[in-house]
Amino acid sequence: MTYSDICVDVLVIGAGPTGLGAAKRLNQLNEASWLLLDSSETPGGLASTDITEEGFLYDVGGHVIFSHYKYFDDCLNEALPREGDWYTHQRVSYVRCKNVWVPYPFQNNIGMLPEGDLVNCMMGMIDAALEASVSNEKPRNFDEWILRMMGNFLIYTLLLGEGIANLFMRPYNFKVWAVPTAEMQCEWLGERVAAPDLKTVIRNVILQKPEGNWGPNATFRFPARGGTGAIWIAVADTLPKGNLRLGAEGAVERVDAEAKTVILKGGKTIRYRSLVSTMPVDSLAERMGDEELVSLTKVLSYSATHIVGIGLRGVRPENIGDKCWVSLVLVTLAAALIHSNQLSFSFTFLKMIAPSTAQPFLATILPTISLRPVSGFLQSEEPMEAGQMAMKQRRALTEISESSKKAVNESRIIEDTIKGCINTNLIGANAEIVSTYHRRFDHGYPTPTLERDDVLKQLLPKLQAKGIYSRGRFGSWKYEVGNQDHSFMLGVEAVDNILREDAELTLNYPNFVNGRANVERSLAEGKTVLPTFPADQKLLKR
Repeated sequence: MTYSDICVDVLVIGAGPTGLGAAKRLNQLNEASWLLLDSSETPGGLASTDITEEGFLYDVGGHVIFSHYKYFDDCLNEALPREGDWYTHQRVSYVRCKNVWVPYPFQNNIGMLPEGDLVNCMMGMIDAALEASVSNEKPRNFDEWILRMMGNFLIYTLLLGEGIANLFMRPYNFKVWAVPTAEMQCEWLGERVAAPDLKTVIRNVILQKPEGNWGPNATFRFPARGGTGAIWIAVADTLPKGNLRLGAEGAVERVDAEAKTVILKGGKTIRYRSLVSTMPVDSLAERMGDEELVSLTKVLSYSATHIVGIGLRGVRPENIGDKCWVSLVLVTLAAALIHSNQLSFSFTFLKMIAPSTAQPFLATILPTISLRPVSGFLQSEEPMEAGQMAMKQRRALTEISESSKKAVNESRIIEDTIKGCINTNLIGANAEIVSTYHRRFDHGYPTPTLERDDVLKQLLPKLQAKGIYSRGRFGSWKYEVGNQDHSFMLGVEAVDNILREDAELTLNYPNFVNGRANVERSLAEGKTVLPTFPADQKLLKR
């Protein structure tokens, strides 16, 4: 049978979490013919793992597993069923600011700051609480939400100094999103950003008590072997191989929505009745050649992401302790000025998350690239003596955002990242670096701009009217439901809508999904059990 002979009920483009979620549900229901395409040889998409020549594993982003869905948990446990397949951790996360470690979330732990900054932040929060108590309007954007919650109004700043907004929230979020907070909406916040409670903050300051364990990923899982990508390879292995087309034979060239045909690179075609596309929706519109849709997608904003990995040998700095994640905000003045556009917004010691995979494939001792990276770490040097070489090797993973409003010098990005890590004492100035890694993703974070929702309300229904379900992190462009569990369920629920007209809760009601445990079905039963939902029941039609 040739590709041109194939006609399937449901065609899925993309073997990341969303595409695999769709495929998993299609295979389970067994009510329709289906096929999954991906141009990559390895499943995983934006949740895959790269292996360097030296054998270091780097996830293509800071990924951990936490869940709002029993079905998602069931599928992952089926793919990796043994007790030793997973590590479970309590998140240990800090913000590096003013040369001190502030536990995450920063806004609940300002008692760790130097006294002057602590006073300014407290005064700002009190000011914000008073202002919010008399306001009748909702914040119009993310920046107004920050001011409403944490203070930093102009007159206050001029009189007393910087509060939480300018000390942390604005600079950190610019590092993450690469756009000013005033250009972002605040509907996406939900469980993503902690709203400080003034009474709790005051109590913590007086008692000198840190406030932790906030958010859905306060407890998380991570695979014991192979990095995050191993999860999705294992999930793909539970599917029939005959329904997967990976690599060159799965590369999509064009989508003909009128003929309901996908044209692959090389000219072969596959016909479908319904299409679940997980590629970025702007790329989909271009492949469709639809000028109206292309015009709509140009309003959508996103940032590119640079993943920089550093392979190290030796003992980690004492100040790191048991920290898993570090958010990098304002460091020393010199470092902040020098590295304001290059310094990463997150830093992860992968050994803290998956100890047994710290040196997964290292059969030999690696030579030293540099002993003193600040003074020229790119220069190769002689390997150290055997006794020193045998010290443990470990990995650090960083993320750096880029946009037209936040430039990155890609030719210097590894050097600048290492310098920034040294200036913040995340790695020692005499760190022994044995490996470096860099990969850029053009589509890294879908930005929740002020215009986003109006565009999506037009764009997604227009596509669905053509039988195309654009879903996933960049398929449906909703960061608030862009984690691995959300992405997987976007694919599952798209299939349920296609075959059974079930509601797509994750796509349409992010706040509901994120606001409570969503035990809507189990893998064994495979039935949708809709919770009590105070919406038009027509939306929940089976």
